[in-house]
Amino acid sequence: MDEQDAGVGVALGRAVPPPRFFGFLLLLAVVFAVAYGVGSAVGPVAPDMHGSGTESGVGDDTSGDTSGGDGSHGTHGR
Repeated sequence: MDEQDAGVGVALGRAVPPPRFFGFLLLLAVVFAVAYGVGSAVGPVAPDMHGSGTESGVGDDTSGDTSGGDGSHGTHGR
């Protein structure tokens, strides 16, 4: 029976992740918490940007072209 108990101990030792894995998870959680805290303190990056709520988008100009031209880039004056 001693051989069987030793086999169970080896199998159980392989099933438990190494302590470095838990350290990595803790480090990952700390980095995420700090990044979230800094992001919350700073506020939105683009305050005029609105989320995609339930708006239909009909009539909204979302093309991003603010040049006021006719869309031909680099051909002005030719």
